[in-house]
Amino acid sequence: MDESGSTTNGTQAEFPRGRYPGRLDDKGRLKLPAAFAQFFSGLPEKKLFLTSLDRRIAQLYPIAEWRTNEKFFDNHTANPAAARSISFNAQDLGADVEPDAQGRITVHPDLRRELAMEGTELHLMTEKGHLQILTDAIYQERKREAQDRAAEYLDLLQRDGLR
Repeated sequence: MDESGSTTNGTQAEFPRGRYPGRLDDKGRLKLPAAFAQFFSGLPEKKLFLTSLDRRIAQLYPIAEWRTNEKFFDNHTANPAAARSISFNAQDLGADVEPDAQGRITVHPDLRRELAMEGTELHLMTEKGHLQILTDAIYQERKREAQDRAAEYLDLLQRDGLR
């Protein structure tokens, strides 16, 4: 694979789809599900960036993807205050991580505390080139929101071309 995630035969590596369970161990490590561990191990750079942009949901980025965000923050002129604030959150709670031989990543103590990740079920889902790590409380909140208007939103999106 090259920096873009393409393999040597030109195919694009893709994040696993769906929701996967997780939980922090007593040392603050998250064991990545096998599908994610395999995806990350196939990237050209093993370094990842673990952070939270909104101080509610953790995001795990391949480092090449995170560099794209850093450039975005540096060059965003439409609302520099917003870019500065979200970049601050990312740096304040973020850290470079690499999966160990068992596919575990250590979650920074400040991130664990801020997001109340310890002692709760975690839900891992991909979105826009990164892995989201939701606590059970945030997952249940999002699930309720999605259920409340599912029929209405599905009809709207199908009229716009969703298959």
